[in-house]
Amino acid sequence: MEYVSALVPPVVMAALFIGVIVTMVKSQGGANKAKEDAAVDAALAARGEEPHPAAERTAAAAGAATTEGAKGDAQG
Repeated sequence: MEYVSALVPPVVMAALFIGVIVTMVKSQGGANKAKEDAAVDAALAARGEEPHPAAERTAAAAGAATTEGAKGDAQG
């Protein structure tokens, strides 16, 4: 019976882990993606920033934003 008590915690953890992974996979894309994107766009609009899709952001754009931020800090 010791083997049963030794195996219960790993089996329970494995089941919970599988449940978390399944939930994450099911929540990707579709209507949920549109809701998440809308929430991020609303948060950015509230901060006064323009929403940028992640696919269009490049290292150059991120560098330009940092440079512009530094200019604004120097002026203000």
